Amino acid sequence: MIRYSLYVPGDTWLHRLHPLTKLSFSLAAAVIIFGGPGGWLAALLPGLLALLALWRAGLFRQAARTGVRLLAPVTVMLFLIHGFFSPQNQTTLLRLGPFAIGQEGVAYAGLIAVRLAAVLAGSLLLVFSTHPGELVQALTNAGVPHGLSYLLGSPLLLLPQMAGRVQVIQAAQQARGLETGGTLPRRVRALFPLVAPLVFSALLDVEERSLALEVRGFSAPGPRTSLREQPDTPGQRVARRALFVLAGLLLAAGVALRVYGRH
Repeated sequence: MIRYSLYVPGDTWLHRLHPLTKLSFSLAAAVIIFGGPGGWLAALLPGLLALLALWRAGLFRQAARTGVRLLAPVTVMLFLIHGFFSPQNQTTLLRLGPFAIGQEGVAYAGLIAVRLAAVLAGSLLLVFSTHPGELVQALTNAGVPHGLSYLLGSPLLLLPQMAGRVQVIQAAQQARGLETGGTLPRRVRALFPLVAPLVFSALLDVEERSLALEVRGFSAPGPRTSLREQPDTPGQRVARRALFVLAGLLLAAGVALRVYGRH
């Protein structure tokens, strides 16, 4: 069965949080991880908090599977590139013929990999527990123009649909005798029969989706109403402001340390 969304239905405490609260945590975590002071600590702490929240909500296994699939090839490339070719390499950990793996490059690659994993954990916390429609509605209720809200929320629904469509097209072409495996030239020849139907169907889907939105009054002026209520609490609103204030302070501290550390 093909899943057409990364959202995992449920009624856990994480699902019941307001979408903007989870979005605020994801954005604040990304700012702290890449801009805050502390290096490894700034990268590890938000990621561990996101993983703990996913575990408490029963979503850790799905998030771990998705994270490993996305990060494994990137992590391997990071360690190969920085381990062998980083200009900061001074200490040799392992020598393979004319090539040497440097300690400094490995450490830097590890830091980048941890940062990417932490940002991904914060993002998965949002997308696994928040339906795209609820996120769009929350952004619209917060005053974001509905066109921009749809633009920000639609990838959460469209990308999994595209992945499912790729699987359907691949299965259909293989049933017609198309060989998608084997040598590199054979895979290159099979690329166009796979990509062309995907592009054409995506163009048709854009037209159908735009017509459906217009029928529902997407471009009509005036405020929007919704049949579904999104409960929010004063505590969550305070928490969202506190997250952005904390992220701003840590970003300023990180920038100051990097600037004055050069002098």
